[in-house]
Amino acid sequence: MSSPFVTASPRTDAFPTALGGLIALAAAIGIGRFVYTPILPAMIEALGLSKSAAGLVASANFLGYLLGALLAALPSLRGSRRAWLIGSLLVSTVTTAGMGLVQTMAPFLALRLVGGAASALVLVLASALVLERLAEAGRTGLSALHFAGVGSGIAVSAVLVAAMLSAGRSWQSLWVASGVVSLIAAIAVALLVNEGTIPAGRTSPRPGRTTDPHLVRLVVAYGLFGFGYVITATFLVAIVRGSPAIRALEPVIWVAFGLAAAPSVALWSRIATRFGIPATFAAACVVEAVGVLASVAWPSEFGTFLEAILVGGTFMGLTALGLVRARTLATGDPRRVLALMTGAFGLGQIIGPTFAGLVSDQLGSFTVPSVTAVVALLVAALLAVR
Repeated sequence: MSSPFVTASPRTDAFPTALGGLIALAAAIGIGRFVYTPILPAMIEALGLSKSAAGLVASANFLGYLLGALLAALPSLRGSRRAWLIGSLLVSTVTTAGMGLVQTMAPFLALRLVGGAASALVLVLASALVLERLAEAGRTGLSALHFAGVGSGIAVSAVLVAAMLSAGRSWQSLWVASGVVSLIAAIAVALLVNEGTIPAGRTSPRPGRTTDPHLVRLVVAYGLFGFGYVITATFLVAIVRGSPAIRALEPVIWVAFGLAAAPSVALWSRIATRFGIPATFAAACVVEAVGVLASVAWPSEFGTFLEAILVGGTFMGLTALGLVRARTLATGDPRRVLALMTGAFGLGQIIGPTFAGLVSDQLGSFTVPSVTAVVALLVAALLAVR
Protein backbone atom coordinates (compact mmCIF):
# COMPACT_ATOMS: atom_id res chain seq x y z
CA MET A 1 0.00 0.00 0.00
CA SER A 2 1.55 3.32 -1.03
CA SER A 3 1.42 6.29 1.25
CA PRO A 4 -0.58 9.40 0.24
CA PHE A 5 2.32 11.44 1.55
CA VAL A 6 4.95 10.11 -0.86
CA THR A 7 5.03 13.30 -2.92
CA ALA A 8 4.95 15.66 0.04
CA SER A 9 8.01 17.67 0.99
CA PRO A 10 9.98 16.57 4.08
CA ARG A 11 8.73 19.60 6.03
CA THR A 12 5.04 19.05 5.24
CA ASP A 13 5.10 15.33 5.98
CA ALA A 14 7.11 15.61 9.21
CA PHE A 15 4.06 15.53 11.48
CA PRO A 16 2.34 12.59 9.69
CA THR A 17 5.63 10.69 9.83
CA ALA A 18 6.04 11.34 13.57
CA LEU A 19 2.39 10.37 14.12
CA GLY A 20 2.96 7.18 12.15
CA GLY A 21 5.99 6.46 14.32
CA LEU A 22 3.86 6.96 17.42
CA ILE A 23 1.25 4.49 16.16
CA ALA A 24 3.93 1.98 15.14
CA LEU A 25 5.53 1.98 18.60
CA ALA A 26 2.10 1.91 20.26
CA ALA A 27 1.20 -1.26 18.36
CA ALA A 28 4.49 -3.18 18.44
CA ILE A 29 5.83 -2.10 21.84
CA GLY A 30 2.97 -0.64 23.89
CA ILE A 31 0.64 -3.49 22.91
CA GLY A 32 2.81 -6.18 21.34
CA ARG A 33 5.31 -6.28 24.20
CA PHE A 34 3.60 -4.82 27.24
CA VAL A 35 0.01 -6.07 27.02
CA TYR A 36 1.38 -9.27 28.59
CA THR A 37 1.64 -7.44 31.93
CA PRO A 38 -2.09 -6.71 32.50
CA ILE A 39 -3.16 -10.05 30.97
CA LEU A 40 -0.64 -12.09 33.01
CA PRO A 41 -2.63 -12.28 36.31
CA ALA A 42 -5.66 -13.74 34.49
CA MET A 43 -3.40 -16.26 32.74
CA ILE A 44 -1.76 -17.25 36.04
CA GLU A 45 -5.16 -17.91 37.65
CA ALA A 46 -6.65 -19.77 34.68
CA LEU A 47 -3.60 -21.85 33.75
CA GLY A 48 -1.87 -22.17 37.13
CA LEU A 49 1.38 -20.68 35.85
CA SER A 50 4.20 -20.30 38.36
CA LYS A 51 6.08 -17.00 38.61
CA SER A 52 9.13 -18.64 37.04
CA ALA A 53 7.04 -19.90 34.09
CA ALA A 54 5.53 -16.44 33.65
CA GLY A 55 9.02 -14.93 33.74
CA LEU A 56 10.23 -17.47 31.18
CA VAL A 57 7.48 -16.44 28.76
CA ALA A 58 8.46 -12.81 29.24
CA SER A 59 12.12 -13.62 28.69
CA ALA A 60 11.27 -15.46 25.46
CA ASN A 61 9.79 -12.21 24.19
CA PHE A 62 12.90 -10.31 25.20
CA LEU A 63 15.16 -12.93 23.60
CA GLY A 64 13.23 -12.37 20.39
CA TYR A 65 13.71 -8.65 20.93
CA LEU A 66 17.48 -9.17 21.09
CA LEU A 67 17.47 -11.32 17.94
CA GLY A 68 15.34 -8.76 16.11
CA ALA A 69 17.78 -6.01 17.04
CA LEU A 70 20.68 -8.08 15.70
CA LEU A 71 18.73 -8.75 12.50
CA ALA A 72 18.09 -5.03 12.05
CA ALA A 73 21.85 -4.41 12.24
CA LEU A 74 22.74 -6.84 9.45
CA PRO A 75 24.00 -5.22 6.24
CA SER A 76 22.17 -8.00 4.38
CA LEU A 77 18.83 -6.51 5.47
CA ARG A 78 18.09 -5.12 2.04
CA GLY A 79 15.04 -3.48 0.59
CA SER A 80 12.65 -0.81 1.72
CA ARG A 81 12.74 0.06 5.40
CA ARG A 82 9.07 0.93 5.13
CA ALA A 83 8.25 -2.54 3.78
CA TRP A 84 10.19 -4.17 6.62
CA LEU A 85 8.41 -1.90 9.09
CA ILE A 86 4.90 -2.74 7.86
CA GLY A 87 5.78 -6.44 7.63
CA SER A 88 7.11 -6.45 11.19
CA LEU A 89 3.94 -4.74 12.42
CA LEU A 90 1.84 -7.44 10.78
CA VAL A 91 3.95 -10.17 12.38
CA SER A 92 3.49 -8.47 15.76
CA THR A 93 -0.27 -8.41 15.15
CA VAL A 94 -0.43 -12.11 14.30
CA THR A 95 1.70 -13.22 17.25
CA THR A 96 -0.29 -11.06 19.67
CA ALA A 97 -3.64 -12.45 18.56
CA GLY A 98 -2.16 -15.94 18.37
CA MET A 99 -1.48 -15.96 22.12
CA GLY A 100 -5.22 -16.23 22.64
CA LEU A 101 -5.46 -19.35 20.48
CA VAL A 102 -3.01 -21.58 22.41
CA GLN A 103 -2.76 -22.76 26.02
CA THR A 104 0.59 -24.51 26.50
CA MET A 105 4.13 -23.31 27.16
CA ALA A 106 5.78 -24.32 23.86
CA PRO A 107 3.53 -22.17 21.62
CA PHE A 108 3.54 -19.38 24.20
CA LEU A 109 7.34 -19.28 24.03
CA ALA A 110 7.42 -19.46 20.23
CA LEU A 111 4.85 -16.72 19.73
CA ARG A 112 6.46 -14.37 22.23
CA LEU A 113 9.90 -15.05 20.71
CA VAL A 114 8.75 -14.12 17.20
CA GLY A 115 6.69 -11.22 18.53
CA GLY A 116 9.71 -9.86 20.38
CA ALA A 117 11.80 -9.95 17.20
CA ALA A 118 9.07 -8.05 15.37
CA SER A 119 8.94 -5.44 18.16
CA ALA A 120 12.67 -4.77 17.95
CA LEU A 121 12.56 -4.45 14.17
CA VAL A 122 9.73 -1.94 14.46
CA LEU A 123 11.60 0.11 17.07
CA VAL A 124 14.89 0.20 15.15
CA LEU A 125 13.41 0.73 11.68
CA ALA A 126 10.71 3.19 12.72
CA SER A 127 13.18 5.20 14.82
CA ALA A 128 15.82 5.28 12.06
CA LEU A 129 13.26 6.26 9.44
CA VAL A 130 11.30 8.76 11.53
CA LEU A 131 14.33 10.46 13.14
CA GLU A 132 15.95 10.79 9.72
CA ARG A 133 12.85 12.37 8.21
CA LEU A 134 12.46 14.76 11.13
CA ALA A 135 16.11 15.79 10.86
CA GLU A 136 15.69 16.46 7.13
CA ALA A 137 12.64 18.60 7.89
CA GLY A 138 14.29 20.48 10.73
CA ARG A 139 11.57 19.20 13.09
CA THR A 140 13.59 17.10 15.53
CA GLY A 141 11.36 18.27 18.36
CA LEU A 142 8.67 15.97 16.98
CA SER A 143 10.76 12.97 18.07
CA ALA A 144 8.94 13.23 21.41
CA LEU A 145 5.68 12.50 19.59
CA HIS A 146 7.23 9.43 17.99
CA PHE A 147 8.52 7.99 21.27
CA ALA A 148 5.24 8.78 23.07
CA GLY A 149 3.81 5.82 21.18
CA VAL A 150 4.91 3.26 23.75
CA GLY A 151 3.13 4.95 26.65
CA SER A 152 0.09 5.60 24.49
CA GLY A 153 -0.08 1.93 23.51
CA ILE A 154 0.27 0.86 27.14
CA ALA A 155 -2.58 3.17 28.18
CA VAL A 156 -4.85 2.00 25.34
CA SER A 157 -4.17 -1.68 26.04
CA ALA A 158 -4.66 -1.14 29.79
CA VAL A 159 -8.09 0.40 29.25
CA LEU A 160 -9.00 -2.35 26.78
CA VAL A 161 -7.95 -5.15 29.14
CA ALA A 162 -9.59 -3.56 32.20
CA ALA A 163 -12.89 -3.05 30.32
CA MET A 164 -12.93 -6.60 28.98
CA LEU A 165 -12.05 -8.13 32.35
CA SER A 166 -14.87 -6.16 34.00
CA ALA A 167 -17.19 -7.58 31.35
CA GLY A 168 -16.10 -11.10 32.32
CA ARG A 169 -14.09 -11.85 29.18
CA SER A 170 -11.50 -14.64 29.18
CA TRP A 171 -7.75 -14.08 28.96
CA GLN A 172 -7.85 -15.55 25.45
CA SER A 173 -10.20 -12.84 24.21
CA LEU A 174 -7.90 -10.18 25.64
CA TRP A 175 -5.07 -11.31 23.38
CA VAL A 176 -7.30 -11.54 20.30
CA ALA A 177 -8.77 -8.08 20.88
CA SER A 178 -5.28 -6.66 21.34
CA GLY A 179 -4.29 -8.20 18.01
CA VAL A 180 -7.25 -6.56 16.29
CA VAL A 181 -6.23 -3.15 17.64
CA SER A 182 -2.67 -3.78 16.43
CA LEU A 183 -3.96 -4.59 12.94
CA ILE A 184 -5.84 -1.30 12.77
CA ALA A 185 -2.67 0.47 13.87
CA ALA A 186 -0.59 -1.27 11.18
CA ILE A 187 -2.99 -0.01 8.50
CA ALA A 188 -2.68 3.53 9.88
CA VAL A 189 1.12 3.33 9.79
CA ALA A 190 1.03 2.21 6.16
CA LEU A 191 -0.99 5.31 5.34
CA LEU A 192 1.14 7.76 7.30
CA VAL A 193 4.78 6.68 6.90
CA ASN A 194 6.73 6.76 3.67
CA GLU A 195 10.28 5.76 2.87
CA GLY A 196 11.51 9.26 2.13
CA THR A 197 14.08 10.22 -0.45
CA ILE A 198 17.87 9.84 -0.52
CA PRO A 199 19.54 13.18 -1.23
CA ALA A 200 21.39 13.47 -4.52
CA GLY A 201 24.88 12.07 -4.43
CA ARG A 202 24.23 9.97 -1.34
CA THR A 203 24.45 6.21 -1.67
CA SER A 204 24.15 3.53 0.94
CA PRO A 205 25.91 4.96 4.02
CA ARG A 206 28.70 3.08 5.68
CA PRO A 207 27.92 1.29 8.95
CA GLY A 208 28.04 3.37 12.12
CA ARG A 209 31.25 3.18 14.17
CA THR A 210 30.72 1.32 17.45
CA THR A 211 34.12 1.62 19.21
CA ASP A 212 33.78 5.15 20.65
CA PRO A 213 34.38 4.78 24.44
CA HIS A 214 31.48 7.12 25.15
CA LEU A 215 29.26 4.88 23.07
CA VAL A 216 30.55 1.72 24.77
CA ARG A 217 29.69 3.12 28.21
CA LEU A 218 26.30 4.21 26.93
CA VAL A 219 25.57 0.72 25.58
CA VAL A 220 26.46 -0.89 28.93
CA ALA A 221 24.35 1.66 30.82
CA TYR A 222 21.47 1.01 28.41
CA GLY A 223 21.65 -2.73 29.06
CA LEU A 224 21.62 -2.17 32.84
CA PHE A 225 18.62 0.12 32.41
CA GLY A 226 16.86 -2.67 30.48
CA PHE A 227 17.41 -5.03 33.40
CA GLY A 228 16.51 -2.38 35.96
CA TYR A 229 13.08 -1.43 34.69
CA VAL A 230 11.81 -4.73 33.28
CA ILE A 231 11.10 -6.56 36.55
CA THR A 232 8.61 -3.91 37.62
CA ALA A 233 7.24 -3.54 34.08
CA THR A 234 6.62 -7.31 33.83
CA PHE A 235 5.26 -8.12 37.27
CA LEU A 236 3.63 -4.87 38.43
CA VAL A 237 0.02 -6.00 37.93
CA ALA A 238 0.77 -9.47 39.31
CA ILE A 239 2.33 -7.88 42.41
CA VAL A 240 -0.77 -5.73 42.89
CA ARG A 241 -3.13 -8.68 42.47
CA GLY A 242 -1.10 -10.75 44.95
CA SER A 243 -1.36 -8.16 47.74
CA PRO A 244 -4.80 -7.93 49.43
CA ALA A 245 -4.04 -4.40 50.68
CA ILE A 246 -3.69 -2.98 47.15
CA ARG A 247 -5.51 -5.51 44.97
CA ALA A 248 -8.30 -3.00 44.31
CA LEU A 249 -5.79 -0.96 42.27
CA GLU A 250 -5.39 -3.67 39.61
CA PRO A 251 -7.79 -2.13 37.03
CA VAL A 252 -6.13 1.29 37.17
CA ILE A 253 -2.47 0.80 38.01
CA TRP A 254 -1.38 -0.17 34.49
CA VAL A 255 -3.39 2.73 33.07
CA ALA A 256 -1.47 5.04 35.43
CA PHE A 257 1.79 3.46 34.24
CA GLY A 258 0.91 4.13 30.58
CA LEU A 259 -0.38 7.65 31.17
CA ALA A 260 2.84 8.52 32.99
CA ALA A 261 4.86 7.10 30.09
CA ALA A 262 3.07 8.98 27.28
CA PRO A 263 4.34 12.54 28.04
CA SER A 264 7.61 11.40 29.61
CA VAL A 265 9.70 11.66 26.45
CA ALA A 266 8.75 15.31 25.97
CA LEU A 267 9.49 16.02 29.63
CA TRP A 268 12.91 14.38 29.74
CA SER A 269 13.85 15.75 26.31
CA ARG A 270 13.11 19.25 27.58
CA ILE A 271 15.29 18.65 30.62
CA ALA A 272 18.05 17.31 28.35
CA THR A 273 18.09 20.54 26.31
CA ARG A 274 19.15 22.38 29.48
CA PHE A 275 21.43 19.86 31.20
CA GLY A 276 22.56 17.61 28.35
CA ILE A 277 21.63 14.00 27.60
CA PRO A 278 24.25 12.22 29.80
CA ALA A 279 23.27 14.10 32.98
CA THR A 280 19.57 13.79 32.20
CA PHE A 281 19.91 10.06 31.50
CA ALA A 282 21.64 9.61 34.86
CA ALA A 283 18.98 11.62 36.70
CA ALA A 284 16.19 9.60 35.10
CA CYS A 285 17.91 6.35 36.16
CA VAL A 286 17.97 7.58 39.76
CA VAL A 287 14.29 8.57 39.64
CA GLU A 288 13.42 5.18 38.18
CA ALA A 289 15.45 3.44 40.91
CA VAL A 290 13.32 5.23 43.52
CA GLY A 291 10.20 3.96 41.76
CA VAL A 292 11.46 0.38 41.67
CA LEU A 293 12.40 0.59 45.34
CA ALA A 294 8.92 1.90 46.18
CA SER A 295 7.42 -1.39 44.97
CA VAL A 296 8.98 -3.24 47.91
CA ALA A 297 9.68 -0.48 50.45
CA TRP A 298 6.14 0.97 50.49
CA PRO A 299 3.62 -1.84 49.82
CA SER A 300 0.66 0.56 50.02
CA GLU A 301 -1.59 2.50 47.68
CA PHE A 302 0.79 5.47 47.84
CA GLY A 303 3.86 3.31 47.20
CA THR A 304 2.19 1.48 44.32
CA PHE A 305 1.13 4.66 42.55
CA LEU A 306 4.56 6.18 43.19
CA GLU A 307 6.13 3.09 41.62
CA ALA A 308 3.84 3.22 38.56
CA ILE A 309 4.34 6.95 38.01
CA LEU A 310 8.12 7.02 38.53
CA VAL A 311 8.90 3.89 36.50
CA GLY A 312 6.24 4.62 33.87
CA GLY A 313 7.39 8.23 33.70
CA THR A 314 11.05 7.39 33.09
CA PHE A 315 11.47 4.18 31.10
CA MET A 316 10.45 5.66 27.73
CA GLY A 317 12.29 8.88 28.46
CA LEU A 318 15.40 6.80 29.08
CA THR A 319 14.75 4.76 25.94
CA ALA A 320 14.49 7.87 23.80
CA LEU A 321 17.44 9.67 25.43
CA GLY A 322 19.65 6.63 24.92
CA LEU A 323 18.74 6.19 21.26
CA VAL A 324 19.05 9.88 20.44
CA ARG A 325 22.43 10.04 22.21
CA ALA A 326 23.62 6.94 20.35
CA ARG A 327 22.54 8.47 17.06
CA THR A 328 24.59 11.60 17.77
CA LEU A 329 27.66 9.46 18.56
CA ALA A 330 27.25 7.34 15.42
CA THR A 331 29.17 8.00 12.23
CA GLY A 332 27.61 6.80 9.01
CA ASP A 333 24.43 4.73 8.99
CA PRO A 334 22.88 4.95 12.48
CA ARG A 335 20.95 1.71 12.09
CA ARG A 336 23.78 -0.49 13.37
CA VAL A 337 24.37 1.69 16.43
CA LEU A 338 20.63 1.83 17.18
CA ALA A 339 20.48 -1.94 16.83
CA LEU A 340 23.48 -2.37 19.17
CA MET A 341 21.72 -0.25 21.79
CA THR A 342 18.49 -2.18 21.34
CA GLY A 343 20.39 -5.46 21.62
CA ALA A 344 22.02 -4.47 24.91
CA PHE A 345 18.64 -3.36 26.18
CA GLY A 346 17.14 -6.68 25.09
CA LEU A 347 19.85 -8.66 26.87
CA GLY A 348 19.05 -6.89 30.13
CA GLN A 349 15.38 -7.66 29.60
CA ILE A 350 16.03 -11.34 28.96
CA ILE A 351 17.82 -11.77 32.29
CA GLY A 352 15.42 -9.68 34.38
CA PRO A 353 12.08 -11.55 34.27
CA THR A 354 13.59 -15.03 34.53
CA PHE A 355 15.80 -13.97 37.44
CA ALA A 356 12.87 -12.27 39.20
CA GLY A 357 10.50 -15.19 38.65
CA LEU A 358 12.95 -17.80 39.96
CA VAL A 359 13.90 -15.75 43.03
CA SER A 360 10.27 -14.90 43.76
CA ASP A 361 9.28 -18.58 43.63
CA GLN A 362 12.10 -19.41 46.06
CA LEU A 363 11.72 -16.50 48.50
CA GLY A 364 8.04 -15.67 48.11
CA SER A 365 8.50 -12.01 47.17
CA PHE A 366 10.03 -9.65 44.63
CA THR A 367 12.15 -7.79 47.20
CA VAL A 368 15.55 -9.21 46.24
CA PRO A 369 15.00 -8.87 42.46
CA SER A 370 13.75 -5.30 42.90
CA VAL A 371 16.72 -4.27 45.05
CA THR A 372 19.04 -5.82 42.46
CA ALA A 373 17.29 -3.75 39.79
CA VAL A 374 17.83 -0.61 41.88
CA VAL A 375 21.58 -1.31 42.02
CA ALA A 376 21.68 -1.85 38.23
CA LEU A 377 19.97 1.50 37.63
CA LEU A 378 22.36 3.34 39.93
CA VAL A 379 25.37 1.82 38.14
CA ALA A 380 23.83 2.87 34.81
CA ALA A 381 23.54 6.42 36.15
CA LEU A 382 27.24 6.44 37.10
CA LEU A 383 28.28 5.14 33.68
CA ALA A 384 26.18 7.77 31.93
CA VAL A 385 27.90 10.72 33.60
CA ARG A 386 31.49 9.45 33.46
